[in-house]
Amino acid sequence: QVQLVESGGGLVQAGGSLRPSCAASGNIFRVNLKSWYRPAPGKQRELVANIPYSGSANYADSVKGRFTISRDDATNTVYLQMNSLKPEDTAVYYCNVHWAWGDYWGQGTQVTVSS
Repeated sequence: QVQLVESGGGLVQAGGSLRPSCAASGNIFRVNLKSWYRPAPGKQRELVANIPYSGSANYADSVKGRFTISRDDATNTVYLQMNSLKPEDTAVYYCNVHWAWGDYWGQGTQVTVSS
């Protein structure tokens, strides 16, 4: 059984920073893709950023230059450094860990940015 536990969301003023994290536990395949998603109009969820086991991270255009995704495979944790936050970044952020035969989601962490 795989569990993902997110933390680090919160309330911040516009221009501020947050660093949510997502710790995975259980039977996790080492070569995996770790991602952050958030709800979007007309979609169930939109990709915010992802980072493969080996290779470069990818970002949504709306967060490029402001957010940085990173991973620590020793602890199976993925982070999302969120800088220069805007009110439109307000959302529940969900982490995801994916490999060929596994796809798991966290419970979400609320990020609220006040103007």
